[in-house]
This record gives sequence, C-alpha cells and structure tokens, in this order.
Amino acid sequence: MICWGQGAMAEPILLPGIGAGVRHNVDVSKSPWRILGRVQTELGTRCTGFLVAPSVIETAAHCLWLPQTEHYIQPSSVHFLLGYDAGDFRATARGVRIIIPPGYDPHYEIRTGQADHATIILDHPMVSNREILPSIAPSVGQQAMLAGYEQDRGEIAFGDVHCRITAIRGRLLDHDCAATHGASGAPLLLLGPQGWGIGGIDIWAQAEKGGTAIRVSD
Repeated sequence: MICWGQGAMAEPILLPGIGAGVRHNVDVSKSPWRILGRVQTELGTRCTGFLVAPSVIETAAHCLWLPQTEHYIQPSSVHFLLGYDAGDFRATARGVRIIIPPGYDPHYEIRTGQADHATIILDHPMVSNREILPSIAPSVGQQAMLAGYEQDRGEIAFGDVHCRITAIRGRLLDHDCAATHGASGAPLLLLGPQGWGIGGIDIWAQAEKGGTAIRVSD
C-alpha cells in the first residue's frame, strides 16, 4: 500500500520502492501528464489519480478505505485536484460515486491486489475527450514511466521516466520504476506504436526499487 496521510512527512522512515532509482519532476501541464492529479480526502489521506474520461478518474481502492470505521470513505469527501503543483491546480472536482470491484478485500491486500482499484465519478467534466490517453496492452520489457505525488515530494508530481515492465502475472504488472508512498493510484504509462498510453494503475512498492500495477487493458 503506498498512499499517505498528512503526518507522514514527519516520520523518519526508509521509504520503499525507490532504491537507487533516479526520479524527476514531471510537467503536469503537458502531455502525457495532463491527466494526472492528486486525490485527497477530507480526512487527510492523499494518493494519486488520473482521468480516464472527462469526469471519471482511477485510483487505488486502498486509498479510500477507513480502517477505523471498516468502511470506504463517502464519495463527497473525495476531491481530485487536476494538475496539482505546489498548491496550484488547473481544476478541482468532488466525487459523486465510487465503484470498487467486489473482488477487492482491504483486509487481504496481497491476496486480492488484482482488484485494488477504484473508479470515481466526478461532479463535472474536467477535460475534453481529446486529452484522455488510450489504454495500452503491456509486454515484458516495454518502456514505462510512473509519476505521482510521493511522500518525500508530496507537493509536486515526481517520478521515474526511464523504467520498464519486468513481469506480467495475470492482471498484475511488475515494474522497476522508482516510486514510493503516495504513488498509489498513479498511471503506469507505457510507450506504444502511437505514443504514450495507460498500461496500469500503480498499487504497491517493493522493498527496494520498483513495484506493481494493475493492468487496465483486457
């Protein structure tokens, strides 16, 4: 699980998923990152999300689970800040509906990880259809990029723009992209014949460098 809360920056912990990887700021005002935004709740949880339609985003389901109440957060408490960058953002919207696959169980994250994603319907469109990226079928060795609002750089979009798919396990995509807490829900971008597209939704960080995403293509 790689989301984080407001107090996480104060914790002197060794962050997983980064290893010796090199990460960079990404420009959320330019393609292919214009679909990227920060998902934050009124209870302080922060993750990454991305648009898959003008008024629909994807993120990780575990970001929306409240262990204290044993329930998912209410849709109206979820805000999506498109193009978030150090307090500025291009647009903001509120959730009106959350759809989580019935196969996901937050009590068994590893066992049900292939369903750890959430579709959030927003209260209004944020972009035009032409800004939405296509989905891309993954292959081992395929060039990838991954960026999000990570714990150690939470106010800017930050990530690895030179990484690859290392294994495919059913609907799970292992990659060697450097990313850590806060990148949950970020799009794993893959390079296809027509350019960059969405290959997966990032959900886990490994102990060292890399992590796992859920594929979006059938």
